[in-house]
Amino acid sequence: MSAIESTHESTHESTQSELGSGQAARPRGRSFPLPKTFAALRHRNYRLFLMGQLVSVVGTWMQNIAQGWLVYQLSGSELALGVVGFASALPALMLSPVAGVITDRFPKRNLLMATQAGAMLLALILAGLTFSGVVQVWHVVALAAAVGVVNAFDGPVRQAFVVEMVGHNDMPNAIALNSMTFNLGRIVGPAMGGALLVAVGAAWCFLLNGITFLAVLASLALMRLPAHEPTISHLSPFALLRGGLDYVARQPNLQALLLLALSFSIFGISYATVLPAFVDKALQQDADAFGLINAMTGVGAVLGALVVARYGDQGKRGQWMSYAVLGFSGVLVGFALIPSYLVVLLLAVGLGITFMMTFTLINTMLQTQVADEMRGRVLSLYTLTFFGFAPFGALMVGWLAETVGLREALVVTAVLSFVGAAAVLWRIPSVMKLP
Repeated sequence: MSAIESTHESTHESTQSELGSGQAARPRGRSFPLPKTFAALRHRNYRLFLMGQLVSVVGTWMQNIAQGWLVYQLSGSELALGVVGFASALPALMLSPVAGVITDRFPKRNLLMATQAGAMLLALILAGLTFSGVVQVWHVVALAAAVGVVNAFDGPVRQAFVVEMVGHNDMPNAIALNSMTFNLGRIVGPAMGGALLVAVGAAWCFLLNGITFLAVLASLALMRLPAHEPTISHLSPFALLRGGLDYVARQPNLQALLLLALSFSIFGISYATVLPAFVDKALQQDADAFGLINAMTGVGAVLGALVVARYGDQGKRGQWMSYAVLGFSGVLVGFALIPSYLVVLLLAVGLGITFMMTFTLINTMLQTQVADEMRGRVLSLYTLTFFGFAPFGALMVGWLAETVGLREALVVTAVLSFVGAAAVLWRIPSVMKLP
């Protein structure tokens, strides 16, 4: 941390950075200039946030790896994996719009501390069930649904909180660094999760994940933020929600970005639901290979996030996003059909690059196009489209895998993802010109 902080940063300058001012702080003493790729790290609150996130994300990926493998070992069913994915994402479909209204009206740090504490508790419950040897698939499904409730609120709050930490100027860079941090955890977490699965079992992955949430809670507690000024509104929550929908309805580019997120969520990233079965049956590999494939996807995602962080302000975000969302489908077809495990590892890097560029650029363009007073509600719609409809993709790919085969199911979803994205880009081409 000290290597990137100013050596003589004044209290006033630090405060301005922490309050999320749109203007960058100007240290009056000597400072270590930050590369453009890491510009958002000059904000103390954001540095704390990112450190806590990195620790927690490692734990989350450890749990994801262990949970998928555990469910497959308990059931031997690709459909069961789809049901767990459905349960974890379904709450976002019902609760995300409400979460957006809450995000716009209450202190975001307090909301984040509540969601993180809830996620920690659920991880520890799953660990206890697994250690005791009584865990069943329905336990995992129920806890996945509870985690989905937490995530329905956590998603829009976390994304809207970024501007409060870094201001408008550094927000695009901070979003890209968020994505990079998430996927640094994706590199380390699956590798650790796969190793721990083989060595000591799934329960330890769940326990360690629960412990890592303490890092996030500590980082939030250490932030110095201005006192929250409650939003005064005489409108009902329903009226506020309707206002957010009307706002999006008047802006075709926002509609396009949300529709792209919807198509990508249902058809594109649903392949991950049956990945444990794909590794076991199609590739004839074990839990270590499952962890390594996820880690290689994480390597690609970090590379994609670094590219966006470094070059994403050159006025071509819409163009890059369109290439990435269409390119993802082509890479997924190769991933599904090529039998070589080593080639699949390389293609996993390509999946990570195209996924992360799509995800980060859609998020960034949404945040740069939206008014501050609508940020929480628009981002809740993004959570709804990107995560809320994902359970239908999870069920679809699980059913297809058991009906027509694993490789065939992934090819079908890849083609549908390409067609969906191409239709949106053809219908609203202006989104490709967004800066």
